[in-house]
Amino acid sequence: MSLFNIIVQTLGGLGLFILGMKMMTEGLQATAGQKIRSILEAISSNRILGALTGAGVTAIVQSSSATTVMLIGFVSAGIMGLEQAVGVVIGANVGTTITGQLIAFKLTKVALPAIALGVCLKYFSKKRNYRHIGDIILGFGLLFYGMDVMKHGLSPINSDPQFISFFTRFSTDTMGGILLCVLMGAVLTVAVQSSSATVGLTMTLATSGLLSFPTALALVLGENIGTTITAQLATLGSNNADAHRTANAHTVFNVAGVGIILAIFPFFVTIVQTVTLKMGAGSVDEVMNGEFINSARYIANGHTLFNVINAVVFLIFLPKLIQLTLLISPKTKESTERYRLPQFDETFIDSPIGALAKVKGEIIRMSKFAHMNLKKTSTCLNQQDDDILGEREAVEEHLDSSQKVIIKYLTTISQGEINAPEATEISEMMRIVNNIERLGDSMENVSKMLERIYDNKIEFSADAKKDLIDISRQVDQFFELVIKEMSEKSEGFYQKALAHEDLIDQMRENMRYKHIERLRANECSVDAGVLFITMVSNYEKMGDYCYNIATGVDRII
Repeated sequence: MSLFNIIVQTLGGLGLFILGMKMMTEGLQATAGQKIRSILEAISSNRILGALTGAGVTAIVQSSSATTVMLIGFVSAGIMGLEQAVGVVIGANVGTTITGQLIAFKLTKVALPAIALGVCLKYFSKKRNYRHIGDIILGFGLLFYGMDVMKHGLSPINSDPQFISFFTRFSTDTMGGILLCVLMGAVLTVAVQSSSATVGLTMTLATSGLLSFPTALALVLGENIGTTITAQLATLGSNNADAHRTANAHTVFNVAGVGIILAIFPFFVTIVQTVTLKMGAGSVDEVMNGEFINSARYIANGHTLFNVINAVVFLIFLPKLIQLTLLISPKTKESTERYRLPQFDETFIDSPIGALAKVKGEIIRMSKFAHMNLKKTSTCLNQQDDDILGEREAVEEHLDSSQKVIIKYLTTISQGEINAPEATEISEMMRIVNNIERLGDSMENVSKMLERIYDNKIEFSADAKKDLIDISRQVDQFFELVIKEMSEKSEGFYQKALAHEDLIDQMRENMRYKHIERLRANECSVDAGVLFITMVSNYEKMGDYCYNIATGVDRII
């Protein structure tokens, strides 16, 4: 086989592996997305539970990078704190080793049947859930078929003197050689954006006899460093300090862990070999049909053992890890710009869970902006404030622009691979955003009428003014309740929302009745009466919009 064919077959096999890994991860996320989200949102500050959760979630989605991107989305949205996220990241590194363990089982015989079944489910099933299951099975098959293609591509060169000479440069006889292997592993993982893929390639090279076990283990250590680049990319453009710190903690954790193992590298190699032999595996040097048949198992165990040791050490010293992360992280200033539009990036598109968490954070921010301006507008019922009233166009334009940005991003997410609950959540989020914008329209109407009242020196009766203040306070309390529940929904929320809505409707009816009585008693002018009824109606509409938002929150949060 020519050198060109060897390169093409090896890279093609690696491409199939990466494609299979991506499909399997996306299918698993789509199938278990809502459960994963619920689990992550329920994480306590207990570091051990957080790490166990991270390991479990990553074992489910088969990608520590996917888990980390989700976490950064949660942290950016304010749903999760830094210490909680770092605990989960530590566990995620353990969970990602499951992929290596699966590869070591050499399930290449089931690759083609899995591809056949996966294609049938993915492309011929009418039900979305079956299509997602098809993604998982097809990805699984492509992953192992890619491994087989790589193995056959590399098989002709395992006895070639030139190639053997090249690969023997990566020796672990000296510390310089170990560091070179670590560097190569990190660079390769940064290039392909998948530590599982580079671990798979390393296993294939070792099985073919091109890499010794210690060399392969050193490459795996570097691959654990390279995988942290995904988290760093996920924070690009983010103004959230904790999101940057979460990514930095992931990097510090992996780099420091590799540093610890490098200090005892020969001893670590011996431990891995001893443990694997105790588990019933044959010798790492056992050869059959020209292949080192046990090397993949040793590499998988080394990968797992490294991450387990790393996790135990840093769970004990988690506060110190946080302190170190804070020390090296730039002092990112949270944007205090009042009219800052929602900010999204493409990094989260492949992670609907992380993307929707990011959207949730921006919806909460938009809601708080609207609520703040609602309170300011309502203060003008008592006293004229031209600065507040003069801001209404800027406020309304900002709410309109925020609505468009969020809807556009949600539309982009919906065009990707999402499951039925995520599709429902996107629909409800669009509904929530639209109602916040409509609430802003009613605020603008009230502001215009107040300006007209003050310009024309129209006087309300004391009872009318009191009614307006009362209904504005009720709407304010309702909106405040809804925003609070967006962050963490409490039991009985919907009943509370319904009670607020009914009360505001009843207040409107009572106020209309009392207004008619005042007109009959000649206590109110016609001009003042028309404006009064219109303002009451606008506040009642705000109550309706709050209720619409509440129903959306109740369905998806």
